[in-house]
Amino acid sequence: MSDEPDHAVTALPDEVRVRLYDQAVNAARFGAWECELATERLTWTPGVYDIFGYPMGNPLRRSSIVDLYIDESRRNMELARAEVIRSGHPVTLDAEIRTWRGERRWMRLSIDSVREAGRPARIFGSKQDITADRQTIERLRRQAETDPLTGLANRLVFQARYREVIGDSLNYGFASALVLIDLDRFKELNDTFGHSAGDACLCEVAGRLRRAFHDAGLVGRLGGDEFAIILRAPTNPAQIARVLQQTIVMLSRPLFWNGLRIGVGASIGAALVGRPHRRRITELFAEADIALYDAKAAGRNKVHLFGDEGRSRAA
Repeated sequence: MSDEPDHAVTALPDEVRVRLYDQAVNAARFGAWECELATERLTWTPGVYDIFGYPMGNPLRRSSIVDLYIDESRRNMELARAEVIRSGHPVTLDAEIRTWRGERRWMRLSIDSVREAGRPARIFGSKQDITADRQTIERLRRQAETDPLTGLANRLVFQARYREVIGDSLNYGFASALVLIDLDRFKELNDTFGHSAGDACLCEVAGRLRRAFHDAGLVGRLGGDEFAIILRAPTNPAQIARVLQQTIVMLSRPLFWNGLRIGVGASIGAALVGRPHRRRITELFAEADIALYDAKAAGRNKVHLFGDEGRSRAA
């Protein structure tokens, strides 16, 4: 009886093996690199040239290549490189670059080291284009965090990020109020012109708020015709009131849609953050809701502030 297996494995010819390897590397948008530490001489495989969009005939100077990294990624890369040289332990990180032609890309960078006579002699590793993966992740994140109609932060994200904004901004005096905005007569607009006109109105209001408050801590749509802002500045109640009065005027400009002139207005209620800064969002929302209710009860296009004295007042 033969000892030969039923399906013997046949060794691939060298040229086939090389071709399959090259095809796999190209499909994975992958390349290898090496840097001599004494001279900083770089060596790249074709895949790395492709990732950087760098002409293969151009000289490889490390200083020029480092300049292609986006600032934060450059800092992270240099820290990781120094750590590998110091410790000898490999590191992997994601980095964003601007290619030689100006296109922004993400790559996964691995760094390892070779030591000679107990000293680091060169570092090497791989670079893989992960731009498509990052774009997919970013698209999914935006879908989860934004209102699909207006592109503003949704209610869930607005509330979740409140603590982040408070911690990073309010403790340094750069935020001052939680502002709630409710459109006046929005149901009447929908009933008269239809939901397409209502959607166009919401998108226009979102765009106006985004432009007017691009420096705010956060701008969001809580649902329906209600919007919210975490205001960074000003901090003085009288100045806040003036800003919100100007917002009323800005939002009251007519919207032109499908040949129609549609009027829009808004009521605004705001809760002053005051001190201490670390107040619960439920408390601020309750105060802003009271101020918004008072603004709507007083008529259209009104602003009310809920201050430290514990009551709503007209502005």
